[in-house]
Amino acid sequence: MARYTGPKSRIARRFGEPIFGPDKALDRRKYAPGQHGVNRRKKSSEYGTQLAEKQKAKYTYGVLERQFRLLFAEASRKKGITGEILIQLLECRLDNIVYRLGIAPTRAAARQLVSHRHITVDGKVVNIPSFQVKPGMVVAVREKSKSLEVIAASLEGFNHAKYNWLEWNEADKAGKFLNIPPREEIPENIKEQLIVELYSKQ
Repeated sequence: MARYTGPKSRIARRFGEPIFGPDKALDRRKYAPGQHGVNRRKKSSEYGTQLAEKQKAKYTYGVLERQFRLLFAEASRKKGITGEILIQLLECRLDNIVYRLGIAPTRAAARQLVSHRHITVDGKVVNIPSFQVKPGMVVAVREKSKSLEVIAASLEGFNHAKYNWLEWNEADKAGKFLNIPPREEIPENIKEQLIVELYSKQ
């Protein structure tokens, strides 16, 4: 499955945010990458600002252009605010739910766990990271994968109370997706309206 495999610290420094998770390089160098990163003061155009916001959303959720465009088209067809629906669709991806439940430390690690068949949905193994989880579904660690060190390390000390739309069962290593979260409860720093404005020009 295609995914971004380039230098993540450079991308995080470009946006000035740890969009891939904790990044020591970003802590050390809080400026854009490249020879002129420290002194870069170039003002971005309206189009450049909108494009950067779309790129940030794609990198944050680990989605490539074609997938992102399809999700936007789906969000456009639904009733409601298109930008908010787009973010909610990204939040409902299986790899994101695994990450939010604390089963994996990053979305990239969550994607790998899903692809390697360590995760079940309603008791059945699902190995498609983009699978859309619906309210009421239970996402769990596969029985024979519960002893994996990466999962145990990620879950240790994780605060499962910080997301109101998820309910964690420690004994079963399973989380129930209670409802689609409202935009104000999704912590990502993404200005989705800029993405809507960008696509409206195309």
